[in-house]
Amino acid sequence: MKLGRNNISQIFVLDQEQAKEFYVGTLGLEVSADMDFGPMRWLSVRVPGDSHEIFLEKPGPPGYDEKTTEEIREMVTKGAGGGWLAFTTDDIHATFEELKDKGVEITQEPMEQPYGTDIGIRDPFGNNIRIGQLNE
Repeated sequence: MKLGRNNISQIFVLDQEQAKEFYVGTLGLEVSADMDFGPMRWLSVRVPGDSHEIFLEKPGPPGYDEKTTEEIREMVTKGAGGGWLAFTTDDIHATFEELKDKGVEITQEPMEQPYGTDIGIRDPFGNNIRIGQLNE
């Protein structure tokens, strides 16, 4: 078996409009799909110029019953939803300052790592995001 590239990832969000504002307006991603499927909305974003999509999934029907939906919401809010994202940047210090100025929750200031320098942030729902400037 030979798999191809990963073209879609998923992360839970509690409000898709707020997620769109954060991921597009704050982080600079672009909307790749925004479709109403009746009981659910398919909202995905991507890094401009990239084909990999991130599905911003609001937990609920048809995929989850009411009890499971509430449990997922609680886990995401605690930062324990199991999802996380990682991005790269060419200037980690400028990225850090810009995100700090925009009021983004910083969980780790720039830190030297064996692979480069990275920071940790959280989206408005509690999801963990890593942004790194990788060594060349």
